[in-house]
Amino acid sequence: MKYYDANDIQTPLLFGQDLLSLINTHRKLSQPIVILCIGTDRATGDCLGPLLGSYLVSQRTNALILGSLVEPVHAVNLDSILEYIYNTYEDPFIIAIDACLGTKEHIGYITLETGGLYPGESTNKSLPCVGNIAITGIVNRAVSSNFFVLQSTRLHTVITLSNVISKGICFALEKMSTLPKVL
Repeated sequence: MKYYDANDIQTPLLFGQDLLSLINTHRKLSQPIVILCIGTDRATGDCLGPLLGSYLVSQRTNALILGSLVEPVHAVNLDSILEYIYNTYEDPFIIAIDACLGTKEHIGYITLETGGLYPGESTNKSLPCVGNIAITGIVNRAVSSNFFVLQSTRLHTVITLSNVISKGICFALEKMSTLPKVL
């Protein structure tokens, strides 16, 4: 797992280059890319995914973007969204993105790793692991009352993380030479 400080001016480029490298290493050329932006707009700390998804949709990438402020992907509909993805696309390559809680020192950092993530883990939800690549934005610190922490997270932190992640994703997708179009 790699960490990136969203407040560092070099992070969008470094994150984008590392994301591109992971995609090129782990994705078969025939796999369509699905970017799954997980979260809800009903809690400031959990709106990273929908905020990011809304921005990416406006960029008209060749990847399928699921999860936005208009149509969020969250605990209630995650199973049906995954069913839709796997019934519609053969062997999709999923980049899963979610907000997470961490240590005080890592607030405002982005993580990037191969493999999936477990949405809702900080609020003790039992949801399936999703993704070939996992991206998280550390929005606040983990404590015993994580639900309250997500409700009281600074919007500035979430927006900063969203901006940096979106720039990195757009960089990676623009640099890809062969990306099957998704409808």
